[in-house]
Amino acid sequence: MYVGPPIDDVAILGRLPAAYRTLLAQANGYVAYAGGLHVRGACLSPEWHSLRAAWDGPRAIHRLFPAVSDSDVPFAEDALGDQFLVRNDIVHRLSAETGELESLGVDLATFDMSVRADPVGYLSLEPLEQFRAEGGALDPGQLLNVYPPFCVDAGGGERSFRAIPAADRIGFLASFAAQIRALPDGAAIRIEVK
Repeated sequence: MYVGPPIDDVAILGRLPAAYRTLLAQANGYVAYAGGLHVRGACLSPEWHSLRAAWDGPRAIHRLFPAVSDSDVPFAEDALGDQFLVRNDIVHRLSAETGELESLGVDLATFDMSVRADPVGYLSLEPLEQFRAEGGALDPGQLLNVYPPFCVDAGGGERSFRAIPAADRIGFLASFAAQIRALPDGAAIRIEVK
């Protein structure tokens, strides 16, 4: 478990929903469930943990994924890089592989309770569990890279998992989602690994 540094970005607190401010007053963000959930903090560094970087920075989530508005609060991410946003006091999940946004229909407090009750099921952490069973581990600031992506039919083949820096994973996902955005379901694609 990682707990964020003391709050040093006080200015951003005024822009946050009350439930998020309350959470940050207890712990300035954290990584829990062996890397399964990362809740961002009101800090300037480390950058991978900074809410400001994810919300306002040059690689802000809304700049990378068109479905996200600059008013959406990108408060958390799961081990695979899917993003959790607060929009009008309701939590939404951005499927980072496809760039699709869906409402979870819950407020932040209910989201937190649901995660605590069943982190693996609620956050779909089965890939992380498999990675850990094979001896892998995520360090703070890392996400789980999956190849081929889950939105691609692997043709019965296995997927590989490895820990990579969060910024690299999010950058790949944004690029991948942009490239497949206009493709119809079932379209054939070729992934070139460089």
